[in-house]
Amino acid sequence: MTKTLLALPAMALYLGAAGLLWRSLRLGGETNRSSRTGLFALAAGALILHAAILHADLFQGELHLGLINSASLVAWAVTLLFLLASWFQPIESLGMLIFPIVALALFGEWQWPSRVTVLPGASAVQAAHLVISLLAYSLLSVALLQSLMLGLQERALHRRHAGGVLRNLPPLETMELLLFRMVAVGFALLTLTLVSGVFFSEELFGKPLRFTHHIVLSLIAWAIFGTLLLGRWRYGWRGRTAVRLTIAGFTVLVLGYFGTKFVLEVLLRR
Repeated sequence: MTKTLLALPAMALYLGAAGLLWRSLRLGGETNRSSRTGLFALAAGALILHAAILHADLFQGELHLGLINSASLVAWAVTLLFLLASWFQPIESLGMLIFPIVALALFGEWQWPSRVTVLPGASAVQAAHLVISLLAYSLLSVALLQSLMLGLQERALHRRHAGGVLRNLPPLETMELLLFRMVAVGFALLTLTLVSGVFFSEELFGKPLRFTHHIVLSLIAWAIFGTLLLGRWRYGWRGRTAVRLTIAGFTVLVLGYFGTKFVLEVLLRR
């Protein structure tokens, strides 16, 4: 009952923020001051309610990280990161994708709570690994959404049909620059995640590194993002190439973590 009283208004606030942003971009391009204040108020309220739900589900004496709980936690972190970044960069348009997705993730946590996956009291190294990996997943999630918006914008411009919301997005060059900044920082955090994962695996399994599906797929994703950044620096890659490699890297990264959890928790019921 308590979760319902928190989840319903949180989802309503997320969807309200998405609707307000859509209306603002549809009517007048950049969000004005009053719309921006309203957007942040709605999103902040949703984040607070969402955080209360996450705290109740995840921190029950020990850390409970199941499939749905993890997805909801990443969605919450993505929204928080988006709000902070939007104060400094023109990325408000991403909220039209982020807010409905995080509302859906919260709905999943409310209706289908995860099977309990307990992590005992974490050491400093383990805690650092979890925090850095959460930041990496979150920032690369935002980069994925940015690439999708960039792809839609580029296609519309090529077809000379950039109407409605797409017409009011920042210039294509700005969208590309923001994408590569996100990927670069996300790549750095992913690198730290893999490095810290060496110490994390040693504490858990007594070995410096254990090549599980999660590790192998994360390394492949790391290589894809690294190739994208190298291609941008060396050959000036942009546009569709950047969009496709961002989507490919993120897909592999998601399969490495959430795909493994899906097989274990849903298919094998472990």
